[in-house]
Amino acid sequence: DRAKVWDWLQSTTNITGDVNGLDTLLRWEEGRGAVTEIGLVKGREAWGKRGVCVRLMGDLPCSLYFGNFYDQSSAAVIPKNPSELEAIWAYCSSPEFHEAVREVDQALKVTNATLGKIPFDLERWKGVAAERYPNGLPKPFSSDPTQWLFNGHPAGAEQPLQVAVARLVGYRWPRQTGSDFPDCPPLGPDGLEPLADDDGIVCLSAIRGEDAAPERLRRLLSASFGTDWSAAKLDELVGGGSTTGKTLEQWLRQDFFAQHCALFDQRPFIWQIWDGLERGFSALVNYHKLAAPNGEGRRALEKLTHTYLGDWLDRQRADQKAGVEGADVRVAAAEHLKRELEKILGGEPPYDLFVRWKPLRQQPVGWEPDVNDGVRVNIRPFMTAKPFNARGNNACILRVSPKVKWDKDRGKEPTREKADFPWFWGWDGGAQDFVGGKEFDGNRWNDLHYSCAVKLAARERTKGSKS
Repeated sequence: DRAKVWDWLQSTTNITGDVNGLDTLLRWEEGRGAVTEIGLVKGREAWGKRGVCVRLMGDLPCSLYFGNFYDQSSAAVIPKNPSELEAIWAYCSSPEFHEAVREVDQALKVTNATLGKIPFDLERWKGVAAERYPNGLPKPFSSDPTQWLFNGHPAGAEQPLQVAVARLVGYRWPRQTGSDFPDCPPLGPDGLEPLADDDGIVCLSAIRGEDAAPERLRRLLSASFGTDWSAAKLDELVGGGSTTGKTLEQWLRQDFFAQHCALFDQRPFIWQIWDGLERGFSALVNYHKLAAPNGEGRRALEKLTHTYLGDWLDRQRADQKAGVEGADVRVAAAEHLKRELEKILGGEPPYDLFVRWKPLRQQPVGWEPDVNDGVRVNIRPFMTAKPFNARGNNACILRVSPKVKWDKDRGKEPTREKADFPWFWGWDGGAQDFVGGKEFDGNRWNDLHYSCAVKLAARERTKGSKS
């Protein structure tokens, strides 16, 4: 339940604009979580108020502030009188603001106190705001799919193909799932819902009676753009206005996932799982369904492994018997992928899930993902699994390897019990089942591995202690 675990956090922005930095969530846990325990949250006096969010470094870029949590590298400028927000925004978004601040403070990072020392001619900037915003500040809007406010529709989006693929596998943006923001109410159906896949698995080839992904994506794009849709429009979207001659299928197979990772800061929520062959098995999977609670995520992976990939394998074996060219290697690649996915389901090292902040007794056994643990945790087994005849150390069963690392995070952990959190007790870099050293150091390492037997034993000890 996102409402009980996560809350909106406005991050720092690199450029000045009305709506920026609305791309992050904070694991707030209604004020009862680790973030509160270690005192990371600041600026409570600004929560729930409208203002301007200023990055405290560089050129001091800013954006409108909507009353949410905000990054510690920013400051929220809140007007004493809400009617003065337009004037404050007009000033803060002008070059004069940066110049005035830097006259007072040349430090790499300025302080909140510095902002309070900057002279502000209210009447002058009221006049500027009246000219610039005769009808008041514009309603918040973003065509950027990385922002909370985005409406989830491909037409008008900055990355229409990325948005269309996300809608095809059943992903919806926050306002489409009932979330609202100031002057941005929840959104109702937009007519594309019937074109979304039910189980979040869409194969690049026609499998199980389902049309191939390119054909389904064309239908969704046609419905999105309506009378503006044409073959020329498709060429424009796929080629970015160039004359590459690339087809939609080629874009999906070769380019989609790399672009998706880059757009969403190397935390992909649509995973492209493949067998390593350019014309082999490849599927687009909605990560949120693959990591769904109550065993649904495991069932989704089993369905991908045994139903979709199984159907593909049956067809390649039939081609193999018929002597179709290339069938032998397609069978070998698909069988290898099936074994890799089965290892992820089993969860033995190095295909296990490890969650640094959960005690040993709560560590997942097999593919038991918790979507709240995040992509970095849950993607590790898929980046460990290798495709058939893998080339390169980073090759994995994802179409490209996202730039994800599991090294040591910053900070130290408060004292933890060794039996529950042995990795905080001087982890020695060992490959598996570290039991803890003599001294607690609280180092936040993330790339440990524990066998199912050790995890199950920890669960049994917990049961025994309660009896």
